[in-house]
Amino acid sequence: MSLSYDKIKRFLFGEAFPTRAEIHERLDKVRALAIFASDPISSNAYATEAIMSVLILISASALYLTLPIALAVMTLVLLVVFSYTQTILHYPKGGGAYIVTKDNLGTTPSLFAAAALLIDYILTVSVSISAGVRAITSALPALYPYSVWLALLAIFLLSWINLRGIRESGSIFALPTYAFVGGVLLVVLIGLVRLFGVFGAPPPLAPAPHEVPGAAGSVSQFLFLWLIVRAFAAGCTALTGIEAISDGVAAFKQPEAKNAAQTMVAMGVIAMTLFVGITYVATHLHLIPYEAESILSQLTHAITGGIPGGGFIYAWVQFFTMMILILAANTGFQDFPRVSSFLAQDGFMPRWMQNRGDRLVYNYGITVLAVVASVIVVAFNANEIRMLPLYALGVMLGFTLSQLGMVKLFGKINKLKPGETAQTGVTTIHYEASAKWKRLLPAFGALVTFIVLVALTLTKFMEGAWVVALAIPLVVWMFRSIRSHYNAVAAELSVEDFDPSQMRCFADVVIIPMGDVHRGTLRAIRYARRFSDNVRVVAVSTNDETHARIQRRWERFSELTADCQLIIIDYEYRDILTPLVDYITGVTNQEYPGQLITVVVPEFVPESTWGHLLHNQTANILRVRLLGIENVVLIDVPYHVHKQTAQ
Repeated sequence: MSLSYDKIKRFLFGEAFPTRAEIHERLDKVRALAIFASDPISSNAYATEAIMSVLILISASALYLTLPIALAVMTLVLLVVFSYTQTILHYPKGGGAYIVTKDNLGTTPSLFAAAALLIDYILTVSVSISAGVRAITSALPALYPYSVWLALLAIFLLSWINLRGIRESGSIFALPTYAFVGGVLLVVLIGLVRLFGVFGAPPPLAPAPHEVPGAAGSVSQFLFLWLIVRAFAAGCTALTGIEAISDGVAAFKQPEAKNAAQTMVAMGVIAMTLFVGITYVATHLHLIPYEAESILSQLTHAITGGIPGGGFIYAWVQFFTMMILILAANTGFQDFPRVSSFLAQDGFMPRWMQNRGDRLVYNYGITVLAVVASVIVVAFNANEIRMLPLYALGVMLGFTLSQLGMVKLFGKINKLKPGETAQTGVTTIHYEASAKWKRLLPAFGALVTFIVLVALTLTKFMEGAWVVALAIPLVVWMFRSIRSHYNAVAAELSVEDFDPSQMRCFADVVIIPMGDVHRGTLRAIRYARRFSDNVRVVAVSTNDETHARIQRRWERFSELTADCQLIIIDYEYRDILTPLVDYITGVTNQEYPGQLITVVVPEFVPESTWGHLLHNQTANILRVRLLGIENVVLIDVPYHVHKQTAQ
């Protein structure tokens, strides 16, 4: 069984890496950009349209404000990029918002930051996958009834790719990411060339293919300002995923912090170049957002129409837009396991979340994320529009807390004298002459992201944002509960003030639950007789025939069963485990109170994996029930049925 299992595992995931190979599995900047930047880069497929979709509620003429709002969003993005670049340089071991907030603002704010980010990473996977599937079903309507299954398949494939290792997944994701960037950048450049008439007159403006849904009449000044703020908040979807690199610094090749910071800057420049470029061309072509066709698709149609190879360019952009929307989910697959591992190290998540698998990735974190994201996809029927109100709130809270943490960190640095260093508890800080002005930038960024957070919460609250607003404190409560459990267990296991004389004695009794007399139970009896003179074999009989058969077979092997006590419990019901558990409980509490008793469980091991599904379920359930009884020690005695060896 183990051999076939290993073969399947190696085929699916590749050969296991030794721990020393971890340094060779780290990412260069090209692969890292593809892995960590897919989410913020992919937001260019809809960020401009998100702004325009709000402004059109004022009137079609208000769309001229799209570019100024986009420039304001770009400014905020660059501020956040600067803040996270400083986070990387000052926290070179990674951890992002959670570590920064914990180090500077305390445990409770850090747990809120972590909860917000984990929820947002889950939604990143659900929303991105569903959006990518929508792009597929839009092109191939016959697949629409299978949207949920396609989304689940995409989650499964992304999980599998990530379980194969970081470096390998980076190689796979590089082509779609850079193909999308190259295609959209080419369209923007062609658009700028044609708009400025470098090679002739600008392209004629085609009439809008739909009715413009402008607002009827004028709007009040308050409503106008409110919609402007809402449009800005909608455009801030371009910020999602920016923190990913700061969480994954440890995945970079050496020097980790320098490479991560450079990748962060490159990500910001690429994402914002595309964002502003798309917005500029779209507004100068006077494009109007409508449901049937995205702004990016309209823009590509308008720009490439009438030029040689235009159809190929359009198909290229659309295909890789679909691909990067799906791959944007990879940001969640990279950062959810990492943030979970940091929380697990601090005792706020299950300890096993920090374990790395054969391919040096956080297998459990990837698996948990895939399962939870799949549940959300099924619950929302793979409809990303219904999920969007839940999206981006968490990341804005994370941004706000992280930048406030950096404000406080720079305040500590500002107090140092030239040449002086200090330890914060997580990192080492040094004197920086520019700390004072560096402190102003994250302070301004925190203020703006907080305003966006409030705007998103208010405007999306009744549309579903209340779910996230409720979920974040519930997740924090879960973190606290897990930590309390670990603290209680640690206190119980502590050897401080421990007196060996307080240890409980082992009772001279061994109980063997037995379904029938066979090779496996006879081996268990022989084993138990080696260390106890009081061996009790307990069987449950549901009818007279069973009782007689057990007694007859027991007497047949008297040379092995001699000096052992056979106890047959006659029971009229079908649940044979209840009388077994009751008997063992009675022996523990009444005959040997305060002492440890031993229960030897015979178990035969089938040769095939399928055999395990057909056998041993009763033994497994019995073990689970006995684990709940204090002072019971369980011992398994396996018997491999495919081996005919001497007993």
